[in-house]
Amino acid sequence: MELRVLRYFLAVAREGSMTGAGRTLHVTQPTLSRQLQELEDELGRQLFIRGSHALRLTAEGMLLRKRAEEILAMVHKTESEFSSMGETIAGEIYIGGGETEAMRQIARLTREIRRDYPEVRFHIFSGNAEDVTERLDKGILDFGLLIQPVDILKYDSIDLPDKVTWGVVMRKDSPLAGKRSVTQEDLLGLPLICSRQVVQRLGQKNEYSDWFGAIGEKVNIVATYNLIYNAALMVEEGVGYAIALDRLVNITNHSRLCFRPLKPGVKSGMNLVWKKYQVFSAAAELFLERAREKFGQEE
Repeated sequence: MELRVLRYFLAVAREGSMTGAGRTLHVTQPTLSRQLQELEDELGRQLFIRGSHALRLTAEGMLLRKRAEEILAMVHKTESEFSSMGETIAGEIYIGGGETEAMRQIARLTREIRRDYPEVRFHIFSGNAEDVTERLDKGILDFGLLIQPVDILKYDSIDLPDKVTWGVVMRKDSPLAGKRSVTQEDLLGLPLICSRQVVQRLGQKNEYSDWFGAIGEKVNIVATYNLIYNAALMVEEGVGYAIALDRLVNITNHSRLCFRPLKPGVKSGMNLVWKKYQVFSAAAELFLERAREKFGQEE
């Protein structure tokens, strides 16, 4: 299986036609058709459903698309690491994390490194803990920014100094909006929209599950989310109340939403993590060194 053919395959998958992919790749349609037929023959599986006007991926095609994207991302990362080797620190650093105010700390560190080493570039991937750790494990990311509760025992890590506050995002016309904080009893019977990462860990020992305590089995979870933006839209449309971290939703005086912290308060720590025994590029090694200095942790 050649990388060139994987690029052809992804182009056709994105464009939905041989003609569109051919224009993008500057490759003739017969060449694309032949290469993809050979790829299907090699794998022994049909990758496309061929309609009169468009191509659709089969289940096997969707699996290959995911794997091809990962393979080519890893190839690009490896090429950039080798091309950056030399006396001058340069290259690309790949960081993944959830949507959290903690990313501001990483952004400040990024700014400082860019100031001193302008040939270093950063790539930021947004996702929940499951998305980020999957990419870390496959070597697609150098570092991950994870919010507790999450298992980090198999990674090396740095604890970030700040903690984030859990609470409820609700409409301003909600009866709970008049309260300064939200208790367990306030949430009983209400439709809740919860982080999928946290829901998966409700049965485990952590600050979040401790807060829900005895009412954990009684809460009415009507939807889950992995990133907060879409959850906030659901709150605006009256679907329910989102259990979320503070300072993630853009709440202003003109917003229809407001945030109320949980009572008793619940705070989660944050960790910058990376694979154990990771071999870093010079740029990523520099980032880790600066992170240790900035966040006050020695090797």
